[in-house]
Amino acid sequence: MSKLHFRQATEQDTDRCFAIETSAYSASQAASKEKILKRIKTYSQGFIVLEKENQIIGFINAGACFAVQLADDDFKQMIGHDSLGDKTVIMSVVVHPDYQRQGIANIMLKNFIEHTKNLKKTEIHLMCETALIDLYARHGFIELGISDSNYAGLNWHEMSLTL
Repeated sequence: MSKLHFRQATEQDTDRCFAIETSAYSASQAASKEKILKRIKTYSQGFIVLEKENQIIGFINAGACFAVQLADDDFKQMIGHDSLGDKTVIMSVVVHPDYQRQGIANIMLKNFIEHTKNLKKTEIHLMCETALIDLYARHGFIELGISDSNYAGLNWHEMSLTL
């Protein structure tokens, strides 16, 4: 595999990240271009892109807080985000469809966990669909149960990782 490179997202990455988001998620699940831009502008430390041959092929974005409320859809709009918070909440783990099923999500998660430790955060939280529980469990995440959220009309599982 060609050399992979991680870096923080910049505002110039918004269009490419939005294109990947909408190609990988259904219309009801995908974040809008405005939400992606707001996440980059608000907390670029938590928005990490993966490049291959200078082209973004995936990204993880997150916010930080002191008290985690995963069912709160406001957080996806960065309401309640506090960069000083000791907890990280992942909002998206996205790989371009051309690179899915090649271990890219695992590479991204491993890097993101280390990056989050370097930011001195103590926990990472996320919500995922049932089919993705095993992916996150392989990285040490523990399933906490079904979320109260029905974002995009789906059932979500809450998961956490203590760093």
